[in-house]
Amino acid sequence: MAFGSRPAGTGKHRGSSRLSKKTAGYAGIAAIATTGVVGSLAAPAFAADNHSSSAPENGLGAVVVAEDLAGDIADQAESQQRAAEHAAAKAQAEADAKQKAAEAKRLAEAKAKAEREAAERAAREEERKRLNTFVSPLDDSYVSTQYKAGGGMWSSGSHTGIDFHAASGTSVHAVGFGTVVEAGWGGAYGNNVVIKHNDGTFTQYGHMSSLNVSVGQQVTPGQQIGLSGSTGNSSGPHLHFEARSGSQYGSDIDPIAYLRSHGVSL
Repeated sequence: MAFGSRPAGTGKHRGSSRLSKKTAGYAGIAAIATTGVVGSLAAPAFAADNHSSSAPENGLGAVVVAEDLAGDIADQAESQQRAAEHAAAKAQAEADAKQKAAEAKRLAEAKAKAEREAAERAAREEERKRLNTFVSPLDDSYVSTQYKAGGGMWSSGSHTGIDFHAASGTSVHAVGFGTVVEAGWGGAYGNNVVIKHNDGTFTQYGHMSSLNVSVGQQVTPGQQIGLSGSTGNSSGPHLHFEARSGSQYGSDIDPIAYLRSHGVSL
Protein backbone atom coordinates (compact mmCIF):
# COMPACT_ATOMS: atom_id res chain seq x y z
CA MET A 1 0.00 0.00 0.00
CA ALA A 2 2.93 2.31 0.70
CA PHE A 3 4.14 1.74 -2.84
CA GLY A 4 0.77 2.47 -4.27
CA SER A 5 0.43 5.65 -2.20
CA ARG A 6 3.57 7.38 -3.77
CA PRO A 7 2.56 10.44 -5.76
CA ALA A 8 2.81 9.82 -9.54
CA GLY A 9 4.43 13.21 -10.23
CA THR A 10 7.65 12.43 -8.32
CA GLY A 11 8.59 9.35 -10.31
CA LYS A 12 11.81 9.60 -12.40
CA HIS A 13 10.46 7.29 -15.09
CA ARG A 14 7.54 9.60 -15.87
CA GLY A 15 9.84 12.63 -15.85
CA SER A 16 12.03 11.09 -18.53
CA SER A 17 8.93 10.41 -20.54
CA ARG A 18 8.09 14.11 -20.49
CA LEU A 19 11.56 15.05 -21.80
CA SER A 20 11.34 12.41 -24.46
CA LYS A 21 8.04 13.83 -25.60
CA LYS A 22 9.54 17.31 -25.67
CA THR A 23 12.54 16.08 -27.70
CA ALA A 24 10.22 14.27 -30.08
CA GLY A 25 8.26 17.49 -30.45
CA TYR A 26 11.40 19.38 -31.47
CA ALA A 27 12.36 16.63 -33.85
CA GLY A 28 8.88 16.69 -35.41
CA ILE A 29 9.07 20.41 -35.93
CA ALA A 30 12.51 20.07 -37.53
CA ALA A 31 11.28 17.23 -39.70
CA ILE A 32 8.37 19.31 -40.97
CA ALA A 33 10.60 22.37 -41.60
CA THR A 34 13.08 20.39 -43.62
CA THR A 35 10.45 18.48 -45.70
CA GLY A 36 11.37 15.08 -44.39
CA VAL A 37 15.14 15.31 -44.75
CA VAL A 38 15.86 16.20 -41.14
CA GLY A 39 13.61 13.47 -39.84
CA SER A 40 15.69 10.76 -41.47
CA LEU A 41 18.99 12.32 -40.47
CA ALA A 42 18.03 13.22 -36.96
CA ALA A 43 16.31 9.95 -36.07
CA PRO A 44 19.53 8.15 -35.06
CA ALA A 45 20.54 11.09 -32.96
CA PHE A 46 17.18 11.13 -31.24
CA ALA A 47 17.33 7.39 -30.69
CA ALA A 48 20.78 7.71 -29.14
CA ASP A 49 19.50 10.60 -27.09
CA ASN A 50 16.88 8.35 -25.52
CA HIS A 51 19.45 5.74 -24.46
CA SER A 52 22.58 7.79 -23.62
CA SER A 53 23.02 9.30 -20.23
CA SER A 54 25.55 11.86 -21.61
CA ALA A 55 23.12 13.38 -24.19
CA PRO A 56 21.22 16.49 -23.17
CA GLU A 57 17.76 15.60 -22.03
CA ASN A 58 16.15 18.82 -23.38
CA GLY A 59 16.65 17.89 -27.14
CA LEU A 60 18.45 21.14 -28.06
CA GLY A 61 21.17 19.29 -30.02
CA ALA A 62 18.61 17.82 -32.36
CA VAL A 63 17.06 21.22 -32.87
CA VAL A 64 20.47 22.72 -33.73
CA VAL A 65 21.06 19.97 -36.29
CA ALA A 66 17.63 20.54 -37.75
CA GLU A 67 18.20 24.28 -37.94
CA ASP A 68 21.55 23.80 -39.69
CA LEU A 69 20.01 21.46 -42.23
CA ALA A 70 17.10 23.81 -42.74
CA GLY A 71 19.55 26.66 -43.35
CA ASP A 72 21.49 24.59 -45.89
CA ILE A 73 18.29 23.70 -47.71
CA ALA A 74 17.17 27.33 -47.68
CA ASP A 75 20.54 28.40 -49.11
CA GLN A 76 20.30 25.75 -51.77
CA ALA A 77 16.74 26.80 -52.62
CA GLU A 78 17.82 30.44 -52.85
CA SER A 79 20.75 29.47 -55.10
CA GLN A 80 18.42 27.47 -57.32
CA GLN A 81 16.00 30.40 -57.42
CA ARG A 82 18.80 32.75 -58.47
CA ALA A 83 19.92 30.27 -61.14
CA ALA A 84 16.37 29.95 -62.43
CA GLU A 85 15.96 33.74 -62.52
CA HIS A 86 19.30 34.06 -64.34
CA ALA A 87 18.27 31.40 -66.87
CA ALA A 88 14.92 33.10 -67.40
CA ALA A 89 16.61 36.49 -67.87
CA LYS A 90 19.07 34.96 -70.33
CA ALA A 91 16.26 33.28 -72.28
CA GLN A 92 14.32 36.54 -72.38
CA ALA A 93 17.40 38.44 -73.56
CA GLU A 94 17.96 35.88 -76.31
CA ALA A 95 14.31 36.08 -77.35
CA ASP A 96 14.49 39.89 -77.42
CA ALA A 97 17.69 39.75 -79.48
CA LYS A 98 16.09 37.36 -81.97
CA GLN A 99 13.03 39.57 -82.23
CA LYS A 100 15.19 42.65 -82.81
CA ALA A 101 17.25 40.80 -85.43
CA ALA A 102 14.10 39.64 -87.20
CA GLU A 103 12.68 43.17 -87.17
CA ALA A 104 15.97 44.59 -88.45
CA LYS A 105 16.00 41.99 -91.22
CA ARG A 106 12.40 42.80 -92.13
CA LEU A 107 13.15 46.52 -92.27
CA ALA A 108 16.29 45.92 -94.35
CA GLU A 109 14.38 43.72 -96.79
CA ALA A 110 11.57 46.29 -97.03
CA LYS A 111 14.11 49.06 -97.66
CA ALA A 112 15.90 46.99 -100.30
CA LYS A 113 12.58 46.19 -101.97
CA ALA A 114 11.56 49.86 -101.98
CA GLU A 115 14.93 50.89 -103.41
CA ARG A 116 14.73 48.16 -106.05
CA GLU A 117 11.22 49.19 -107.05
CA ALA A 118 12.26 52.86 -107.16
CA ALA A 119 15.22 51.96 -109.38
CA GLU A 120 12.97 49.92 -111.66
CA ARG A 121 10.48 52.79 -111.92
CA ALA A 122 13.30 55.20 -112.67
CA ALA A 123 14.65 52.85 -115.33
CA ARG A 124 11.21 52.50 -116.92
CA GLU A 125 10.73 56.25 -116.87
CA GLU A 126 14.17 56.75 -118.38
CA GLU A 127 13.37 54.21 -121.08
CA ARG A 128 10.02 55.88 -121.74
CA LYS A 129 11.72 59.22 -122.08
CA ARG A 130 14.37 57.75 -124.32
CA LEU A 131 11.79 56.13 -126.57
CA ASN A 132 9.78 59.34 -126.74
CA THR A 133 12.86 61.45 -127.39
CA PHE A 134 13.59 62.61 -130.90
CA VAL A 135 17.03 63.36 -132.34
CA SER A 136 18.43 64.84 -135.50
CA PRO A 137 18.91 62.33 -138.35
CA LEU A 138 22.56 63.44 -138.68
CA ASP A 139 25.17 64.49 -136.15
CA ASP A 140 26.92 67.84 -136.59
CA SER A 141 25.10 68.77 -139.77
CA TYR A 142 22.95 71.61 -141.06
CA VAL A 143 20.06 72.18 -143.47
CA SER A 144 21.39 72.92 -146.94
CA THR A 145 18.01 73.12 -148.75
CA GLN A 146 14.83 74.35 -147.08
CA TYR A 147 11.34 72.89 -147.17
CA LYS A 148 9.19 74.06 -150.14
CA ALA A 149 12.17 75.47 -152.03
CA GLY A 150 11.23 75.81 -155.71
CA GLY A 151 12.99 74.36 -158.74
CA GLY A 152 12.74 72.00 -161.67
CA MET A 153 14.51 69.21 -159.82
CA TRP A 154 11.38 68.22 -157.92
CA SER A 155 8.42 66.59 -159.62
CA SER A 156 5.96 68.48 -157.46
CA GLY A 157 7.57 71.80 -158.37
CA SER A 158 8.87 72.34 -154.81
CA HIS A 159 10.97 70.61 -152.23
CA THR A 160 8.82 68.21 -150.16
CA GLY A 161 11.45 67.84 -147.46
CA ILE A 162 14.75 69.30 -146.31
CA ASP A 163 18.29 68.37 -147.30
CA PHE A 164 20.99 67.85 -144.68
CA HIS A 165 24.59 68.42 -145.67
CA ALA A 166 26.45 65.09 -145.47
CA ALA A 167 29.46 63.46 -147.09
CA SER A 168 28.86 60.05 -148.61
CA GLY A 169 28.95 57.28 -146.02
CA THR A 170 27.79 59.42 -143.07
CA SER A 171 25.71 57.54 -140.47
CA VAL A 172 21.99 58.25 -140.75
CA HIS A 173 19.83 57.83 -137.60
CA ALA A 174 16.17 57.17 -136.96
CA VAL A 175 14.82 60.36 -135.42
CA GLY A 176 12.51 58.53 -133.00
CA PHE A 177 11.12 55.19 -131.89
CA GLY A 178 9.06 53.44 -134.54
CA THR A 179 8.63 50.61 -137.02
CA VAL A 180 10.17 50.45 -140.50
CA VAL A 181 7.39 50.31 -143.12
CA GLU A 182 9.59 50.75 -146.19
CA ALA A 183 13.26 49.93 -146.82
CA GLY A 184 14.69 49.72 -150.35
CA TRP A 185 14.63 51.47 -153.66
CA GLY A 186 12.21 54.42 -153.79
CA GLY A 187 12.56 55.73 -157.35
CA ALA A 188 13.57 59.41 -157.27
CA TYR A 189 14.38 58.95 -153.55
CA GLY A 190 16.97 56.29 -154.38
CA ASN A 191 17.69 53.95 -151.46
CA ASN A 192 15.25 55.11 -148.82
CA VAL A 193 13.69 54.18 -145.47
CA VAL A 194 10.23 55.14 -144.17
CA ILE A 195 9.48 54.83 -140.44
CA LYS A 196 6.06 54.97 -138.73
CA HIS A 197 6.29 56.53 -135.25
CA ASN A 198 4.18 56.02 -132.14
CA ASP A 199 2.23 59.25 -132.68
CA GLY A 200 1.09 58.06 -136.15
CA THR A 201 3.45 60.28 -138.12
CA PHE A 202 6.07 59.08 -140.62
CA THR A 203 9.62 60.11 -141.48
CA GLN A 204 11.49 59.37 -144.73
CA TYR A 205 15.24 59.22 -145.41
CA GLY A 206 16.34 59.33 -149.06
CA HIS A 207 19.35 59.06 -151.38
CA MET A 208 21.25 56.72 -149.02
CA SER A 209 24.16 54.64 -150.28
CA SER A 210 23.25 51.63 -148.12
CA LEU A 211 20.57 50.49 -145.65
CA ASN A 212 20.89 48.76 -142.27
CA VAL A 213 17.22 47.97 -141.52
CA SER A 214 14.36 45.99 -143.03
CA VAL A 215 10.57 46.26 -143.14
CA GLY A 216 8.88 45.36 -139.83
CA GLN A 217 11.94 46.13 -137.74
CA GLN A 218 11.57 48.37 -134.69
CA VAL A 219 14.08 51.18 -134.33
CA THR A 220 14.99 53.48 -131.47
CA PRO A 221 16.03 57.16 -131.41
CA GLY A 222 19.57 57.56 -132.74
CA GLN A 223 19.79 54.02 -134.16
CA GLN A 224 21.71 53.83 -137.43
CA ILE A 225 19.43 52.92 -140.32
CA GLY A 226 21.89 53.42 -143.20
CA LEU A 227 24.62 55.57 -144.72
CA SER A 228 24.16 58.79 -146.68
CA GLY A 229 24.84 58.87 -150.40
CA SER A 230 23.63 60.24 -153.72
CA THR A 231 21.32 57.56 -155.13
CA GLY A 232 18.12 58.39 -157.05
CA ASN A 233 17.37 61.93 -158.24
CA SER A 234 20.29 63.63 -156.53
CA SER A 235 22.84 66.27 -157.49
CA GLY A 236 25.39 65.07 -154.92
CA PRO A 237 25.84 63.35 -151.52
CA HIS A 238 23.34 64.55 -148.93
CA LEU A 239 20.39 63.27 -146.89
CA HIS A 240 16.87 64.07 -148.01
CA PHE A 241 14.58 64.04 -144.96
CA GLU A 242 10.79 64.27 -144.93
CA ALA A 243 8.10 64.29 -142.22
CA ARG A 244 4.63 63.09 -143.20
CA SER A 245 1.15 62.78 -141.77
CA GLY A 246 0.74 59.58 -143.84
CA SER A 247 3.00 57.05 -145.52
CA GLN A 248 2.27 58.16 -149.09
CA TYR A 249 3.81 60.89 -151.16
CA GLY A 250 1.97 64.18 -150.90
CA SER A 251 1.29 63.95 -147.12
CA ASP A 252 4.44 65.89 -146.29
CA ILE A 253 4.59 68.43 -143.46
CA ASP A 254 7.26 70.94 -142.52
CA PRO A 255 10.21 68.78 -141.32
CA ILE A 256 11.85 71.55 -139.29
CA ALA A 257 8.62 72.37 -137.44
CA TYR A 258 8.07 68.63 -136.94
CA LEU A 259 11.49 68.05 -135.39
CA ARG A 260 11.25 71.16 -133.23
CA SER A 261 7.82 70.07 -131.95
CA HIS A 262 9.56 66.89 -130.75
CA GLY A 263 12.32 68.79 -128.96
CA VAL A 264 15.03 68.73 -131.65
CA SER A 265 16.94 71.99 -132.09
CA LEU A 266 18.11 72.82 -135.60
